[in-house]
Amino acid sequence: MKKILVTGGAGFVGSNLCRRLLKDGNEVICVDNLNTGRIENIKTLIYEKNFQFRNQNIVNPMEINGLDEIYNLACPASPPHYQKSPTYTIKTCVIGIINMLELAERNQAKIMQFSTSEVYGNPFVHPQTEGYWGNVNPIGIRACYDEGKRCAETLCFGYHREFGTKIKIIRIFNTYGPMMNPDDGRVVSNLITQALKGEDITLYGDGKQTRSFCYIDDLVEGIIRMMESRDEFLGPVNLGNPEEFMIKDLADIVLQLIPSKSKIIYLNLPEDDPMQRKPDISLAQKELNGWKPKISLKEGLANTIAYFKGII
Repeated sequence: MKKILVTGGAGFVGSNLCRRLLKDGNEVICVDNLNTGRIENIKTLIYEKNFQFRNQNIVNPMEINGLDEIYNLACPASPPHYQKSPTYTIKTCVIGIINMLELAERNQAKIMQFSTSEVYGNPFVHPQTEGYWGNVNPIGIRACYDEGKRCAETLCFGYHREFGTKIKIIRIFNTYGPMMNPDDGRVVSNLITQALKGEDITLYGDGKQTRSFCYIDDLVEGIIRMMESRDEFLGPVNLGNPEEFMIKDLADIVLQLIPSKSKIIYLNLPEDDPMQRKPDISLAQKELNGWKPKISLKEGLANTIAYFKGII
């Protein structure tokens, strides 16, 4: 049994990861200050004997002994949330990872940093490979998140080179599934919530910008395989579904799955919104025992819609 810390563990990805780690027989300490995480996401885990929840902010140093692994997910991840308080976001990314790297050092634990496809910005290279350095506006409204995550990656490699810290870095592309917050402002949750409520479906620009959507169970499998991969493989590695969809096509699929009177309307494209996003996952397939997503978009959306129906 491993003793594992999951920061941001009450969030969408974090709560699903906690469930998998417990299922695999580990002791899990979930840390979350519930800024964007939800206690509802972990309410079924609270009474598990190997689960512990701590309401803490990783911007403040913490002391936990005997850790084997740390998964650092703590940070607002949807544009409305991370843009609401850019200073909070970048502090979480930068000061937070320093605290977690220091904690990893004291425990001699392996730490995984959850980075993002946003490090590629509005890319000139398509699909995006890990070797692409990105096209990011360092002073735009998304920069607190984009540059915060880029700096966090730099800090991980700095600690590894200087102190020998055992690190892993993953770059997550658009992910969806149960435990998403209906009000988080991400495209999948927006479209499903609007359709279920019979509200107008809001698309931005002409709706032709593309994204790739990975179901949460597929992502979690990739996360586990990355943590278990050979020590020499540090990453970063892309985790996502390489199947690419235009946003307006996603809206059409949602409306096929949800009988609704909703109509599609178009609004102005937000500042610095990427026009293309698609992962090259060849490195993940090579290093993570052939990992690749298995759940189709329609199957994953059906599962997500069923979850949303139960909470809206």
